[in-house]
Amino acid sequence: MRLLLATHNEHKRRELARLLVGHAVEMLPPEVTLPPEEGETFVENALGKARAAAEATGRVSIADDSGIEAAALDGAPGVRSARYAGEGASDAENLQKLLLEVPPGSALAYVCALAYVDLQAGVERVFEARCTGRLAAEPRGQGGFGYDPAFLPDDGPQDESPSGRAGITKMTTMAELTDEQKDAISHRGRAARALLEWLTAN
Repeated sequence: MRLLLATHNEHKRRELARLLVGHAVEMLPPEVTLPPEEGETFVENALGKARAAAEATGRVSIADDSGIEAAALDGAPGVRSARYAGEGASDAENLQKLLLEVPPGSALAYVCALAYVDLQAGVERVFEARCTGRLAAEPRGQGGFGYDPAFLPDDGPQDESPSGRAGITKMTTMAELTDEQKDAISHRGRAARALLEWLTAN
């Protein structure tokens, strides 16, 4: 199936294309404008984008809204993760603000809502998933994007300590994982697998 992804973010398109095996994930045409993300939940924002893409193109559309929640900030930045440091802020600026405001080791959660909209069939579905972790003391790794360099996933692989002492391990950030390792545990990976399972069954 050809799925139109309601985003102009090539990082997200590539990641979802890897995850939705057997389906062609295509990016939204540049002339299509998405509505502002003014919802109070990831589900509201994901549905709003998927509906807008479907209405503008007549195609089956999917949309992801995701972000990071910090326990120390009562769940912020949440739906405002992409503009945490202000409108138009870069990934580096958003990450730096989080590192300044949240103590290392604090609990974090990546959250994803992945919406599917087929206007012709009258079908709407949303798949939600989470990945819990901790904040690293400093960014590490060259992979991923967003807050990945400082996100230590709870169920991620661990490296042996450079000191070589037995039993000493170092948690790995999302940005240090391979694509396969990240896809296996990430919030977006889990939501995409739920969508893929539903598509296969329907």
